[in-house]
Order: sequence, then structure tokens, then C-alpha cells
Amino acid sequence: MRVTGLLEEIATIGRDRITGGYRRFAFTADDVALGEWFAARVRALGADVTVDRCGNQWAWWGDPDRAAARGRPGVVTGSHLDSVPDGGPMDGPLGVAAALVAVEALRDNGILDEAIAARGRPLGLVRFVDEEGARFGLACSGSRLLSGISAPSSVLALRDAEGVSYAEAARAGGLNPDHMGRDDETLRRVGCFVELHVEQGRALALPELNVPVGVASAIRPHGRFRLDLAGRADHAGTTLLADRDDPMLALATVISVARAAASGHGALATVGKVEVAPNAVNAIPSGVRAWVDVRADTEQQVRAVLVDVEAAIGQAAVQESWTAATVFPADLAAEVAGAVGAALGSGPVPVLPTGAGHDAGVLAQAGVASSMLFVRNPTGVSHSPAEYAEPDDCEMGAQALAAVLTRLLAVE
Repeated sequence: MRVTGLLEEIATIGRDRITGGYRRFAFTADDVALGEWFAARVRALGADVTVDRCGNQWAWWGDPDRAAARGRPGVVTGSHLDSVPDGGPMDGPLGVAAALVAVEALRDNGILDEAIAARGRPLGLVRFVDEEGARFGLACSGSRLLSGISAPSSVLALRDAEGVSYAEAARAGGLNPDHMGRDDETLRRVGCFVELHVEQGRALALPELNVPVGVASAIRPHGRFRLDLAGRADHAGTTLLADRDDPMLALATVISVARAAASGHGALATVGKVEVAPNAVNAIPSGVRAWVDVRADTEQQVRAVLVDVEAAIGQAAVQESWTAATVFPADLAAEVAGAVGAALGSGPVPVLPTGAGHDAGVLAQAGVASSMLFVRNPTGVSHSPAEYAEPDDCEMGAQALAAVLTRLLAVE
């Protein structure tokens, strides 16, 4: 198998014919098709797929329960297959495809059998559900529920644009919402987790680095905040400007202040989602709901941006999600970087932070030793149909991941 070949197998699933982007949302027909593809590919490698109580798919080579009982929980890799609206082909699927290629390499060269027979260390592959949170607005809901980072009561009540609740969608997908939540039986099988991902930025492509694969040191803190801006609906053709109560003006303030505050506080701020009522071209809006995404090196910087935005409009925001700063274990990152460098013949590779959230970060917060590999992205574009990584870099990423898994499986 090759990474690019696997990506091509799912290239049409959830792809919009007009934009060329992907709309692979949780608990939809496209999500089911991706899960079936994942299960078929895993079975071809000699393992069966199980689904945990939160909807995440798992495959194991070796007996994870026996290994956990003996104090030797497994090494796990994987990622997700869902997307943001009109997302790219690499974000998530690259990690799953690379993991499949890496597992095949370990199976074919006997490393997998040796790890299981000689050291009792199983290897797992996971496909997390709803990492992007595109349908219900909460990123990494599958791993958040699994790990207990998010309470089921708060997640299951979320609703999509059509009014369907998370609980209803999960039930339609064959899950029991009453059983969704922290799954200790699944978690105890996982000794460490390594996720490969396309870099969502272009640090690895800059001349001072210019390497195909890097390693994550940390995930910067970030929050998503909602603002409900009230106005008064009125006629666009008859209402004098002086008589209008137009919430779009408040939205304009939010956008401009968020940008200026982010620049002043060394952060990143994005107003990427807006809902307007009644959303008619000839009507002054009665209300606007806007979401602000803020990320920075520290929580203090994030909060400072939010304070400036709230002060500008005289209104407090509602925090819809918060991801604390996540620092991956330095010793594991160094071990992973060494294995990647040896596999690529380059010596230790860069270890750098990221502002993007991942399931690996959620598991790390839950106490699972976790690490990440990044594959070079020549333009840095992500969450877009233009997202790209060179085919050779994708294959080198799988090669590097195989080397990392080999080293971790050999740990006594």
C-alpha cells in the first residue's frame, strides 16, 4: 500500500462538486462510508474493528486486554476522517492512511509479531469520530467523550443546523447515547498514542528548517466564544439610517476589534461563523450570532483578546469550548524525534508547537502519553481544498511513523 493510493480510494466521499472541498460530517452517510472503508482496510491487515461507546473505531493486533492486565498496555496510532465544511483531503485522512501503511510495514517485516510474541505489546489503530466538530460545533467530541474531558450531558444536547441533537444523530448511527461517556475499558488498553497529521502551517517548509517531517512539542491554548448581538428588524428601503438598530454594525466592531486585539496581544483571532436573522437582503437584521476563535501561546493572551472584544461592544461572550495548553511529554517527543530522524537519515528533527487542536491533545490532557508527527505542507494552507502535501513527503511520513511505532513497541 501507498499513502497516496489510500487517499485516492476515499477521494470522492463527501466531496463537493462545486468547491472541490469535503463535507464529511459526523453520523452522516458519508461518515458511515468512511467507517466502512476503514474497517475493510483494517480487516485486510488481519484485524477486526470494534466501536467504543462513543463511536470511535478501534483495531488491535495482539490482545489489548491481556496486555493491560499484565501492565503492558498497547501502542496506538491513528487519526480522524471527518472534515470541516469544504475542508481539504489531508487533515485527518493523511494520519489514518499513513497508519495503515505503517502497520502493513510492521506486519510484513515481522516486527509486529515479535512485539506481540516476545514482549506482549499489542498495536492499535483508531479512527476518532467528529474530530472537527463541524456538525455540532464541538471539536474532538469523540475523544472528549471517551476520555471524560467533556461531560455527556453537555455534548449530547448539542444540535446541528437542522435541529438534530448529538444524541439523536448518535442513536441513528447505531450508538446508545445513554452509554456514551468516559470509557475506562477502552482507555486502559492505551499505553501511548502517536498521531500523524499534515502540518497546519508552513514551519517545516521554511528555508531554515525545510524537512519533510517534524514532531509536536505542544498545542497552544484556544477558546471558542459566542456573541449574540441583538437589533431590530426593519425595512431596508424605508428605514432612515438614524432610526436603525442594526446588529451588523456590532458585528463589524467585533471583527475589527478582534483582529486589532489579536495583533496587539500576540494572538490569533478569527470570526469564521456568523448566523444572521432573518437573513434577507431587503431586511435589517433582528439579530446576529457570531463566533470568535482565539488562540495564543498563553491563556492570558487569549483572555486579553476576549476582554478587548467584550469591552468594545459592552457585552460578555459565552464560552462554548476551551482547550487548555497541552504540553506533550518531552521525553516521548525526544524519543519520537530521534526515531523519525534515524528513519529519514537526517538526525533529530524539529520539535515545534502548534495552534491546531487534535485528538492527541485530548488524550494527553486525559493522562495518556501522546505525541504527534507533522508532514510538511509547502503552502501552509489547511481547512481548505488547497490543502496539500507532496506525495513523497506523505510516504516519508508513513516511513517515519513505522519507525516510531517500532521503537515504542520495543520498550520493555
